[in-house]
Formats: sequence, C-alpha cells, structure tokens
Amino acid sequence: MAIFKDHNTTVKQLLGFIPEALLSNLSLTTRIDHYAKVLQGNKLFYLLLYGILDNDRLSQRTLEDTFNDSVFKMLFNLDENETVRRSSISERLSKVDPDYFKQIYDCIYEQFSRAYTSAERKKNNLIRVDSSMVSESVGKLMEGIDNKSGKKAVKYSIAFDGVLPCHSTVFTNPSYGNEDNALPEVVRGHIGKEADHQNIYVMDRGLQSTRTIAAFSKEKITFLCRSKENRKLVELGSFITEGMELDLGESVLVSDRKVQLYTGIPIHKNGKKYYSEELVDTPFRLVVVKSKGEDQKEYWLLTNDFQRSAAEISQAYRRRWDIEVFFRFLKQELNVSHLVSLNKNGIQVVLYMTLIVAMMLLMYKKANKIGYKTAKRRFAMEVRDLTIAMIVVQCGGDPGLFFKT
Repeated sequence: MAIFKDHNTTVKQLLGFIPEALLSNLSLTTRIDHYAKVLQGNKLFYLLLYGILDNDRLSQRTLEDTFNDSVFKMLFNLDENETVRRSSISERLSKVDPDYFKQIYDCIYEQFSRAYTSAERKKNNLIRVDSSMVSESVGKLMEGIDNKSGKKAVKYSIAFDGVLPCHSTVFTNPSYGNEDNALPEVVRGHIGKEADHQNIYVMDRGLQSTRTIAAFSKEKITFLCRSKENRKLVELGSFITEGMELDLGESVLVSDRKVQLYTGIPIHKNGKKYYSEELVDTPFRLVVVKSKGEDQKEYWLLTNDFQRSAAEISQAYRRRWDIEVFFRFLKQELNVSHLVSLNKNGIQVVLYMTLIVAMMLLMYKKANKIGYKTAKRRFAMEVRDLTIAMIVVQCGGDPGLFFKT
C-alpha cells in the first residue's frame, strides 16, 4: 500500500472521524430520507465526499458515474445493484436539507479542533474572515449577485481559524455583494457557536462601515480591519511615547492613536436622499504602519483592541493572509470555483461537503507536515490503495501479498 513512513496520520484514521452515528440520527431528525428512494442522506454524503476527492472538476455527470462505479460502492459498502441518474442527483441537491450537512461539518470541525495544542488554541483565537465570488458557468443562475461581467455570482464567506474553516455562509442575495453586509453576518454567525469567546476577527478592506464597527464594540466583538487611508477622523490621543521602539520588524510604526470616526446619516428632503456627517461617540484605535519594501506602503489598521501592542496588531493583520492561501487551496485543489448546482440549496450542500474534505486534507497536511498539493496527492493515493485492499479481501486474497506489506 501507499505507506509513507514519515507520516503521523493516515487516511484511514481521518475517515474514522466521520460520525456514523450522527449520520444515522440526522437522517431521522432532519427527515432527509423521507422521499429518497436511492440517494439517502448518508449515500449522498459519501458520494460528494468521494467525488470531490476523486475528480479534478466535479459535475453532476461525474457524480452519476461515481455512484455507479463498483469501486465507490465497495469503499462505502453500498448495494452493487443500485444506480442513479444525473437528473436524480440534480433534483436531490435542489431539495435536500442543507442543515444535515452543516451539522456534520460542525461536528467534524469540533472533533478536529480538539487536536489543537494549547499554544495553537491561543493562536486560533485570531479568526480571519473573507469572501470569494464564484461566477463561472452561472448564466442560468436565477438568484445571485451581479458582477462586472454581467453574470450573476455566488459569494462564499468563510471564517478561518488558521488551521481549519470554522464557519461559512453562502450569499446569493444582491445586497450581500457589499462586504459591509456580508462580513458582519459571518462574524456574528461564528460568535453564535462560541460562548465566552476571546476571538479577534481580522478582515481586509471590505469592512468600512463606521456604524457596523461601532455596533461590534457595543456587542463586545473585537475586530481588526484595514481602513481606507486618510479617513476623516478626530484624534483623541497618541499611544506613542518618547523613546518607544518604532521598528516592528517587517514594518515601521508611523502612528498609534485613539480616534473617533464620522458616519453618514441619511436625510430625506424634497424627495431626495442626502447624507449628513455625524461623529460617532465610540472610540477606536488607528495603527498606521509603513512597510520596509521598496514601495514603503502605509497600512491603516483600525481596531477596538486597546490591549495588544502595535507590533501585535500589525502581526495579527499580516496573519490574515492565511485565509487567502486557504481560498487558493479551495479553488486550485478542490475546484470550488466551479458550481456543481445552480440552486442555492445545492450550492450550500456542496460547499459544506467541500469544507469537510478540506478539513480532512488540512489535518492530514498538518499532522504529516507536508504541503497542500502533496497532501491532496498522497491522500488520494491512500484512498485508492485502501479500496484495492478491500477488493482483494472481498475476493478472498491477502492484500499483504499484493502490496508487499
């Protein structure tokens, strides 16, 4: 078999994290199988899990071929005589309850996150939040967000703890094209999962609404985002003292101030809408750093965290880049930039399943200290060999003779 001697975790161990009892229980509580003749909830779960792993570009047609493949049925102990058509997969995705898959996703995340060390848990209080738009092949998408190409798009907004995706939301309503609407919903959705959290939510320039970040402070949500430069404000004081070290390593501290910000108040007059500027009472902290590169670019970092040092604030923002790498992994290795279903229901299901596969690959990558591409390749090799071993046993043979192990 594909034995990697330096590996600490195998695919077989990770597959053991799939909560079989939960799959069965959810089938009853969500009534997911009420009208299903062949594609019951657990079979659709296995089909999407294996399909995402086994195909470079997943589609309803490849899912049809996958379900009807003897190797897939052998791996998940399914009836060899059962078959399914693409049209049945399409209809099932459009009607199946996404909450079934969401609860499985939440359960697997909880199990994997228990493997974090205490140091990792402290680091993982930094939650990166960002979005990605998918518009490829969505000319027939009825509900979506208009993009620059004239097509409708779907927005995936994800919270990432540095190792695993800890929360996700699919947006198709046009109002969520604005990140000032989408990102706060993701943040509050994640907070709903964690009582007494100590997280700091890090975002890029998508979050700019003064009213939103003022609401965060009232709700005791700690945030850090990149602000637009030269934003209108009132300075209340500086945190830089005489003789203070301004060299932050990869950047230089330009200023660290306590500030108040302005917000626009809508005024309706003579049938027209105007905006009047109003100073918000809530104080914020504005940390401005300048990179040491050739461009010496300034970054305005806005937060309601007055406890961390300027160096820690700057470093926290730099670690936001982890979610950009994660999105690239989803697009390049798990093909999330392609929509398997044009129905929001199906889009949600496939996203949850993609994130479940992503978590398995990321834990495999983390435990075995390998790269993204290597993890995907070796994971697939182990799945293949596990299947072959089962076939050999089924035929009455000894897999040890075949694999020389």
